[in-house]
Amino acid sequence: MNYNNFNSDSFNGSSSYDVSVNTAFPLLMRKVYVWMALALVITGLTAYGVASSPGLVMAIASNRLLTYGLMFAELGLVIWLTAAINRISLPFATLLFITYSVLNGLVFSLIFLVYTMTSIANVFFITAGTFALMAFIGYTTKTDLTSLGKMLFIALIGVIIASLVNVFLLHSTGLELIVSCISVLIFVGLTAYDAQSIKRMLAQAPDANSQMQKIALLGALSLYLDFINLFLALLRIFGDRRS
Repeated sequence: MNYNNFNSDSFNGSSSYDVSVNTAFPLLMRKVYVWMALALVITGLTAYGVASSPGLVMAIASNRLLTYGLMFAELGLVIWLTAAINRISLPFATLLFITYSVLNGLVFSLIFLVYTMTSIANVFFITAGTFALMAFIGYTTKTDLTSLGKMLFIALIGVIIASLVNVFLLHSTGLELIVSCISVLIFVGLTAYDAQSIKRMLAQAPDANSQMQKIALLGALSLYLDFINLFLALLRIFGDRRS
C-alpha cells in the first residue's frame, strides 16, 4: 500500500522533532500490529461462527450472487477507505476496518466447507511464522526494498489476471497450483516491503495525532491483507480438502 500520498500538515523541522519521534514511533508501531491482530481475530471468529451454523454458511455457499456481492463489497470498501482516509475521522476509519474484517470473515467461512479444520489450523500457524519472520526482516533490514515492492506489485497484477482467467475460463488445477506458489512468493516479499514502508513513514511522525494514527491504521490494513492472502495461497497448496 502506498503511504506517500497521505497528507499530514503536522510534519515540521522543529528542534523538538527528534524528541517527538522517540515517544510517538513506538506507540504508532504498536497500534499497527494491535489493529492488525484485532482484525485477524474478528475475521477468524466471524468465519468460525458462521461455519458453525450450517444453515447460515450454506446460505452463503449456495447463493453465488451473495458470495460475489460480499467479495465486491470487500474490494470496494478497501479502495474507498484508502482513497478517503484524509477526509474521514479516525473512529470512522477504524469502524470501516472492523467492517471489512467482518465481511472477510463471512467469505472465509466457506473455507471450512472445503478444507479440514486440522489443515486450516496448521496452515494458519505456518502463515503466522512466515509472516512474523518476513515482517521482522523488513523492519530490521538496511536494504531499500522500494524497487522490490514495485516489482512485486506488477507481479501481483499478473497473478490476479491469471487467477480470474482460471476461475472463469480454464478451471485448471495445475494453473491454480502454479498461481498459488507464485502468490506465496509475492506476499512473502510484500510483507517485508510493507513492514519497511510502514516503519519509514511512522518514523517521521512528529507526534501520535489522529492523522498519524490513520497512517498506522492503513499500515495495519496492508499487513492484514498480506497475511490473509499468504494464508489463502498456502492453504491452496497444503490444505487437506474434505472428501
